[in-house]
Amino acid sequence: MKKSLLAEALIKFIAGIILVGILLYVPAGTVKWSNATLFMIVLFVPMFAAGIIMYLKSPDLLRSRLNAKEKQRTQKDVINYSGLMFLAAFIVAGLNYRFKWLFFPEGFVIAGCVIFLISYLLFGEVLRENAYLSRTIEVQENQKVVDTGLYGIVRHPMYFATVFLFLSMPLILNSPISLVIMLCYIPIIIKRIKNEEEVLEKELQGYKEYKQKVRYRLIPFIY
Repeated sequence: MKKSLLAEALIKFIAGIILVGILLYVPAGTVKWSNATLFMIVLFVPMFAAGIIMYLKSPDLLRSRLNAKEKQRTQKDVINYSGLMFLAAFIVAGLNYRFKWLFFPEGFVIAGCVIFLISYLLFGEVLRENAYLSRTIEVQENQKVVDTGLYGIVRHPMYFATVFLFLSMPLILNSPISLVIMLCYIPIIIKRIKNEEEVLEKELQGYKEYKQKVRYRLIPFIY
C-alpha cells in the first residue's frame, strides 16, 4: 500500500514540475530564465521534503491530500477560479520576461523567496497541528476542533499561510502584473472560508464556540 502511495506521489510531483515548467518557460521563450529556475527550486525542493516527511510519518495525510476531490459546487468553483488564476499569473510572468514589460525594484526577488519559505514553514506547522486537515471541505470521523497554536490566533491559519505563499510567487518571478493577478486569490479564499465555516458550524461539534473564542478568520485584527 505504501509503495503505491509513493508511486502516486512521485508521479504527481513530476507532473507538477513539468506543468509549471511549461507554463513558465514556454511563454518566456527560453529555459535560461533565472527567476523561473529559482522559483522552481524554491517551490519544489520544500514540497519534495514535505512529501517525504508525510510519507514516513503521516501517510494517511499524504493520501488525503493527493486524492482530494471537492464535492460541493461552491468549492469546485473556487478550485476552478484558483486554477485559472495560476495559469494566467504564470503565463503572464513568462511573457513579462520575454517582452520586458515591467519589473520590481532590486531586492524584491530575495524578499519574495524569504516570504515564500516562511509561509511554507507556517503551512507545515499547520499540518503538524491539525491531523484532520484535508484539501476538501469535510468533517471526518471523530474530528475535533483544534484551537491551540496558530489556530488560537486565526481560525484558518492554512489559508493565512497560502495568501502570503501565493503572493510571494510573482515577487520571485519578478512580475508585477502577475502580482495583480494573484491578488484575486484574496476574494477567492474568502469565498471558500465562508462556505467552509457554514459546513463546520453544521457538522463539527464545538465549532460555534470556537468562533466566539477566536474572532479572526484569516488575518489578525483585519478579517
